[in-house]
Amino acid sequence: MTDHTPRSNTLAALILGVCLFAGAGLLGYQLNDTAIAVKEYERTVTVKGLAERELPADIVIWPVSYALASNDLAALYRDIDNNSEAIRQFLLAHDIAAADISVNAPIITDKTAQSYGGPQPTFRYSASQVVTVYSTAIDTVRSTMNNVGELGKQGIVLTAGNYDSQTQYLFTGLNDIKPGMIEQATKNAREVAGKFAADSNSRLGKIKRASQGQFSIDARDANNPHIKKVRVVSTVEYYLAD
Repeated sequence: MTDHTPRSNTLAALILGVCLFAGAGLLGYQLNDTAIAVKEYERTVTVKGLAERELPADIVIWPVSYALASNDLAALYRDIDNNSEAIRQFLLAHDIAAADISVNAPIITDKTAQSYGGPQPTFRYSASQVVTVYSTAIDTVRSTMNNVGELGKQGIVLTAGNYDSQTQYLFTGLNDIKPGMIEQATKNAREVAGKFAADSNSRLGKIKRASQGQFSIDARDANNPHIKKVRVVSTVEYYLAD
């Protein structure tokens, strides 16, 4: 009887090889098709959405600063006390609450200690002091600012232009408006992305990634520092599909 085992093994191996080749080809086609699908699915557009609001400040910090000079140190301290009390009474008379008024320690300078052999100053001692108003009554404080000329008529020399005499307006309600503004910025970003998708004959998909920018709070303009402009920019990346 003739043994055909080697021939049978060869045929089986050939059939197996053909199957493996066909399978590899099919798998490669499927992987390539999947790669194309994934590549098409990952078409994206990145847009920015802006949200802005104008809101009134809720806290005002108003430093009322003044300067004095004298050759008599004891008399200078008496004048400091008199001036700070006069300013305090002026503020109270204009409906500013006593709890909103604080008086800083005076700064005294002995000019003879700084002359370094130069000409003697007219007044040996100079002093400055700040009476600070920290209040939520923005309108009352602003109205009072318009009447500071009354202090000048009392002989009080007010100083301005220094860093410690700049009025500040604060807005402290950011946490209350954050969610709404983020929602508004995201909605704005989606509208922009939707317009881009329509113009490119695509459909807008889901969000791939999003990042929230920092909130900024600035004066609306130089003449209205008590009105704040709050803004935030969100960056959103969307998937696009045909």
